Formats: sequence, structure tokens, C-alpha cells
Amino acid sequence: MPLDTTIHNIEITVGKSGQLARAAGAIAKLIAKEGKSATLKLPFGEVRLISKNYSTTIRLVENVGVNQKNLGRAGSKCWLGKCPIVRGVVMNPIDHLHGGSEGRAPI
Repeated sequence: MPLDTTIHNIEITVGKSGQLARAAGAIAKLIAKEGKSATLKLPFGEVRLISKNYSTTIRLVENVGVNQKNLGRAGSKCWLGKCPIVRGVVMNPIDHLHGGSEGRAPI
């Protein structure tokens, strides 16, 4: 593999399949090769020395904008397990310590 190649899905242990740089848009760069090892710059800035025997995939993971998709409404986000956070001030007094009062009273 030539230097400065973009790779993803990097193995940490032989035969355990890829464990590094697997998310959409995540890439690692091959910085140097010395003997039986290679130096990689990982997506989060870490520089790691790994064996040349580990398998990787050349190029980057597609579908980069998957996290920027507009879900449309709160219910769609709730289905994914990310429910909205409701402030205590807007709750009823039985539901929260800060709840209740007429209008918008301070806490």
C-alpha cells in the first residue's frame, strides 16, 4: 500500500475483523512503514503502530451524511431511542419539584 493512503475498518488483533475507523466518514491515513509494522493516524488524532499483517479496507466509508438527516418530528427520534428532554419548569407540580405556578415564575 502506498503512503498517505486513506483506509478504514482496521484490525487490532489478527482474525478478529475490523475494529478501528468503522463509522461513516471515518478514515485513517497510512503515515509510515518500517519493517513488519506500519504507522497509522486514526480519525480521532491518535497515531498508532500496528502490524502489516492486519487487514484493512482501502478508501473511506460512504454515507457520510447519515447523522445529518432531518427526522421531521420528535416521535421519529423517539423510535431511535433519543426521546426529548423536558424542562422541570414546564411540568406539573406532581411531576417535578420546579413544576407548577401561574405564568412563568422563577424557580
